[in-house]
Amino acid sequence: MTTTMTDADARFAALEPNLPPAPGPDAVVRPLRREGNLIMMSGQVAFVGSELLAVGVLGDDVDIPTGQACARQCAINLLGRLQEELGSLGAVKQVLKLTVFVASAPGFRDQPTVANGASQVFAEVLGDAGKHARSAVGVAELPLGTPVEVEAVVTV
Repeated sequence: MTTTMTDADARFAALEPNLPPAPGPDAVVRPLRREGNLIMMSGQVAFVGSELLAVGVLGDDVDIPTGQACARQCAINLLGRLQEELGSLGAVKQVLKLTVFVASAPGFRDQPTVANGASQVFAEVLGDAGKHARSAVGVAELPLGTPVEVEAVVTV
């Protein structure tokens, strides 16, 4: 099957994604599950290749710009998994919702500001199809010490 590069694919390629390795076929958890035209995406953390972009907690040892960069990387990783599954980001009809988990120190209340890093990537790459509903949630800790994790619900 030959896939034509769409504008969304070109905008994504311009981000020069360095995606983490995909889980192997024996993995218990999949990066996404598709049911008809609905795709539920597992949370992605801020891996650049095989390294986390940052480790820590917002409002303590991670500042807001670094948190936004982590959210941005999580979104890039989500888009990469979508492109792998679909062959082209042009197949995305709409990003319905993002849930952004932010490792937060007590008193940290800027989770939506951090989450904007992810939201902006989806709009930048997918245009109107990337505009979504969103929850930004503060949590005590995230896997591997990552400051941000993002999951998505998408229609194709």
